[in-house]
Amino acid sequence: MNKRVLIHIAFWLLVVTVLTIFYGTGLPDYGIGFNIIMMLIPVHIGYFYTVAYGILPRFLYRGKYIKLLLSVLGCTLFFAAAYRIIEICFADPYLYHILIKENPAFKWKKLNGTFWQQFTNPIYIVNALEQSNFVFLVAISLKFIKMWIEKRQLTVQAELSALKSQIHPHFLFNTLNNLYALTLQQSPQSPAIVLGLSDILRYMLYECSTDNVLLRRDIEIMQHYVALERLRYEDRLDLNFSIAGDVNMQRIPPLLMLPLIENAFKHGTSEAIDEVWINIDLFLKKNKLKFKISNSKPPEETGKLKKSAGQIGLNNVKKRLELLFPSAHQLQVFNTEDMFVVILDIDLKQNLVPHENKNLDRG
Repeated sequence: MNKRVLIHIAFWLLVVTVLTIFYGTGLPDYGIGFNIIMMLIPVHIGYFYTVAYGILPRFLYRGKYIKLLLSVLGCTLFFAAAYRIIEICFADPYLYHILIKENPAFKWKKLNGTFWQQFTNPIYIVNALEQSNFVFLVAISLKFIKMWIEKRQLTVQAELSALKSQIHPHFLFNTLNNLYALTLQQSPQSPAIVLGLSDILRYMLYECSTDNVLLRRDIEIMQHYVALERLRYEDRLDLNFSIAGDVNMQRIPPLLMLPLIENAFKHGTSEAIDEVWINIDLFLKKNKLKFKISNSKPPEETGKLKKSAGQIGLNNVKKRLELLFPSAHQLQVFNTEDMFVVILDIDLKQNLVPHENKNLDRG
């Protein structure tokens, strides 16, 4: 709220400065222009806030467009009239008093006639309409731009939340399948998998509710997942997981890389009966993250369903990257006869989601 107030104050100070320079250029000094603007600025402020915070929420947000049009038109006429009244009663006499001191023979036709004659003069009515609407149109345009940006941010956040929620059941489905296979064999490794799965789910339920997490913590979860898979495959799996760079302070959207590891296990190892291999390399240099994962492939994949299922995690990662790092990532996929390779490059500094959740105001 304090930030919003400061932004609004700064905007009106800028308006006063610009108008003072504009009007003061043709006057003996800018102080005169400033005084005149200060007489008229209440009209600009009242006009904008009446429409932006009175009429728009009441009619535009509720889809009452005819009432919106009539209300804005009424405000336009009312504040143009207020502008003209202030000119007649205060601004013009003040300026005339200053100018006649400079030139006693000065005559100003604008002041001729009674109050009503001055007020109904069509030339000055049009002039009042133009001047009272200029600042309003600039301010309301900025308001609509801000509303558009906020709406876009809300749409992006809603889509990101939907994509993030897809990771949870997908991951749980894969891991429970692994656990089910081991329990059928009455494997002594089953309790260790249950414990590891519990730690991962705790992270997903309680720590992934934020937009960003510590990269170090996300890597720990990936290591836990890899450890679970190691228990399942034992010596049949040749796996290397290397990490380079300082990952302690950098932040990243949660569970961004885990689906790539899931795919490597599910579609690179679970369908193979011989020895299989997976290489995972994560390198961080300042804000530049490079993640590479490669895995062996079974001789031949069977069934369209498996091929389609294998794309769920990858497509999820692609969509999240497009939303979070639209121009700051590169995702390369190489699919050969005997291996599958994914290389992900991200500039973490360009993350569009802030490090903390913040409610978007309607100001």
